[in-house]
Amino acid sequence: MIDFSVLATSEGLIALLTLTMLEIVLGIDNIIFIAILSDKLPEEKRAKARNLGLLLAMVQRIVFLFFITWIIAFDDYKPLESVGLDQSVKDMIVMLGGVFLMYKAIKEIHDKLEGDPEGHQREKKAHTFGAILGQIILLDAVFSIDSVLTAVGLTEHLVIMIIAVVTSVGVMIGFAGPIASYVSKHPTIKMLALAILLMIGVLLVAEGFDKHIPRGYVYFAMAFAVIVESLNIMSGRKKKAKIVDCTE
Repeated sequence: MIDFSVLATSEGLIALLTLTMLEIVLGIDNIIFIAILSDKLPEEKRAKARNLGLLLAMVQRIVFLFFITWIIAFDDYKPLESVGLDQSVKDMIVMLGGVFLMYKAIKEIHDKLEGDPEGHQREKKAHTFGAILGQIILLDAVFSIDSVLTAVGLTEHLVIMIIAVVTSVGVMIGFAGPIASYVSKHPTIKMLALAILLMIGVLLVAEGFDKHIPRGYVYFAMAFAVIVESLNIMSGRKKKAKIVDCTE
C-alpha cells in the first residue's frame, strides 16, 4: 500500500529531492538517444515521438517499481554461474543494452562519414514512427532497471520513487525538444552526441562485467565537450558575421 504520509516529513522530502535530481541526471543518456532517433522522422512527427517515448518510459519505470522484488532478483540470479560466468540477469541485460547502443552509434557515425546515398534512402523508408518508438522503449528498458535500482538504494517508500520518476520525465519532456533541435541544427554537435552514446554503450558493457566507472566522470566529460563545441560554433558565427560585414 502506498503511504503518502512520508511526504510530510523532512526525511521524505530530502529523499524525494535527491532521487528526482538523480533521475534527471540518469535521464541525460535517454534524451540524447531519443534526440538522435527522432531526427530520422519527418519534422512534424519528431515531437510526438519524443514525448510519447518518454511517457511510455515513465509508465515502464512505474510498472517496474511495482515489481521491485523481481528487479532486485535480477541482480542476484546468475543463471550461467555453473559454466564459470559470474554475470547476473541484470548484468546481461545491461550488456545487451550497451552493445545495442554501440551498434546504433557506430552505424550512425559510419553513415555520416561515408555518406551512402542509396543505403540512406533504403534506411529512410524503414524509419517508421513505430520502429523509432520501439527502439526508444527497448533501450529505455535497460535504463529503467538502472533507474529502479538507484531508487531502491535511496529510499524504501514507493510513493517517493513514483513522484521522482514522474517529475524527472516531466523535466526531460521539457528539455527534449530544445536539445533535439540544437543537435539537429549542428552536425558537429550531432557527431559529438553519437560519440557520447558510443561511450555510454562501452560504459554499460563494462558495468555488465562488474567494472564500475563513476557516472560523474562521464557526465563531466560530456558537459565539457558540449560546452567547448558550443563555443566553437559561436566563434564560427561571429567570424561569418564579420566576413559578411566586410563584403558589404
